[in-house]
Amino acid sequence: MHILVTNDDGVLAPGLLALAQEMRLLGKVSVLAPDHNWSASGHAKTMHRPLRVKEVMLADGTAALASDGAPSDCVALGLLGLLPEKVDLVVSGINPNANIGHDVTYSGTVTAAMEAVIGGVPGIAVSLHSPENHSGALDYGPAARAARRIAQMLMAQTIDPRIVLSVNVPYLSDEQLRGILVTRQGLRVYRDRLDRRLDPRQHPYYWIGGDAPTAVPDDGTDFGAVSQGYVSVTPLQLDLTAFEAIPIMQAWKW
Repeated sequence: MHILVTNDDGVLAPGLLALAQEMRLLGKVSVLAPDHNWSASGHAKTMHRPLRVKEVMLADGTAALASDGAPSDCVALGLLGLLPEKVDLVVSGINPNANIGHDVTYSGTVTAAMEAVIGGVPGIAVSLHSPENHSGALDYGPAARAARRIAQMLMAQTIDPRIVLSVNVPYLSDEQLRGILVTRQGLRVYRDRLDRRLDPRQHPYYWIGGDAPTAVPDDGTDFGAVSQGYVSVTPLQLDLTAFEAIPIMQAWKW
């Protein structure tokens, strides 16, 4: 099996290294990731300039490829022929923060996995629900090992090829993790605030800031599972059609 590992935090991020090392236990791994951080970039794709790729060395001495494009660009490059061998699975991550609820629309981690599915290859996005204001290095080991279990299961089973798996892992040890739950998207609560400031020339500029988002820990949801110590696996579909609205709107007098 040939696995493409990517992320949105940059090719040298420690979460990507942990993920790549664990995926090597399943098969051949190619790493192709952005050369800088693209967090909250969403499903960006570069169409109006050339993309450049260079070889870099990861912290464990293995070779990787870095692109100046977005996470989705990296996946597209890999699937369209930059990698000479056919890719069987794309795994994106490990993001240092959870991607809960509506986060998936912003997340470069998740949309990289979506790009894989668009290209006809199974895609998994892996995110770590790390503690707020955590200091020091994060331990990505348990999340990487959970990702390996999920990748093994996905490749051994039959599932609609249009499905993307969004995985969120609590920041717990292997022994503390209570298991894996299949979940739905939960409700993310954003507390964004617009900060208006003046530069030294008295011209206005703006920051979108605010307090860190929270989430509602409803049973059966991604955040509900993570808050109870379970790994959350949420199957996402790219078809965003609100089917229940179609007959209602068809009845309108257009």
